[in-house]
Amino acid sequence: MDNLEKLMATPRPYLTDGGFETWMFFVEGFTAPEFAAIVLMDDEAAREKMRAYFERFLLMAEAAQTGYILDTNTWRGCTRWASKLGLSQTELLRLSKDAVTFAQDISASWNSRVSPVLVNGVVGPAGDGYTAEGSPSAAEAEQRHEPQMDVFLETGVDMVSAITMTNVPEAIGITRAAKKRNLPCVISFTVETDAQLPSGLSLAEAITQTDQMTGDAPLYYMINCAHTEHFQGVLDTDEPWVRRIGGIRANASRLSHEELDNAETLDDGNPQEFGDLHLALAERLPSLRVVGGCCGTDHRHIDFVSNHLHHKSTD
Repeated sequence: MDNLEKLMATPRPYLTDGGFETWMFFVEGFTAPEFAAIVLMDDEAAREKMRAYFERFLLMAEAAQTGYILDTNTWRGCTRWASKLGLSQTELLRLSKDAVTFAQDISASWNSRVSPVLVNGVVGPAGDGYTAEGSPSAAEAEQRHEPQMDVFLETGVDMVSAITMTNVPEAIGITRAAKKRNLPCVISFTVETDAQLPSGLSLAEAITQTDQMTGDAPLYYMINCAHTEHFQGVLDTDEPWVRRIGGIRANASRLSHEELDNAETLDDGNPQEFGDLHLALAERLPSLRVVGGCCGTDHRHIDFVSNHLHHKSTD
């Protein structure tokens, strides 16, 4: 059984990290345009902090005796972001390549202690991560994301994940680009406080339509960048689309996307409550394979989640 087969068959959810960008910017004090932590790959001090950040989560996975999904720092790596970041497209793709190499180095140093560690090439929206304004067609999205997908193919990531997807056409385009390259792909949608995507679709509609248009190509779906209370109610159903949800990376805060976008300080919520909420959430998701966090979450939040889903279940 290879590592992806282990992930898909696991009875114990793998861990991943928390709110990487909010940690680097609000806690560690680094700065970058457009919330684009990818530009920090050229900052040696930032790389040291990144390594320490990820290794704290890997220690949790080791203690929990479960696998780990190691994300690359490439969320703003689509070449359409290059001009806004003051870079050429070539320079931005080079940063994506560096981010993969960095993650692979961390993976190699931990694979004797955590098994498996999967290097996950992160794809972010070509546009804003909080709105669906100006959403591309599926064909446009596929074309826009192909250069970064080529980097992931060349560098040999284990899988790719499209994070904070606000609309279905972009999710379809990314999935098709990955499928053409035989790259296993995960799609993660974000929702507003009403459990609907910024585009107005429900999670059920988004997952069903993406599956229909791609031949069920995504490995599984995730939900990220929303508090669990924003979406947990719609999961109380036996409909097939719920079984396609394999990962949750929730926000620490109950604030809306608009409120978070305008916030000048970090809302880290209540880490212990965050863990408590995931115990109930896991009962709603029979196919849950990956747990982590998004904006405002850190090692404390994921530790409480792991304590509920891993340690208590083996006491």
